Amino acid sequence: MYLLGLGVILLAMKYLEFGPVAGWAWWMVLAPFGAAVAWWAWADWSGYTKRKAVERENVKKQARIDKAKANIGIKTRR
Repeated sequence: MYLLGLGVILLAMKYLEFGPVAGWAWWMVLAPFGAAVAWWAWADWSGYTKRKAVERENVKKQARIDKAKANIGIKTRR
């Protein structure tokens, strides 16, 4: 997501001819978009995206369990 934000900022600066980016080549301005595509392809291929989603689900699940135990008076393990 950071790469997309950087790409949009650089693209706007190049289009508006603002600052030193106005003199850069277009491939340098568009490079963050290519890097973002490469990152997403790697993240999906390696399972990184799924692993992070499962970790978030597990944290939420444990929080629900801890809250339910606290509501009925059982001590949590934390």
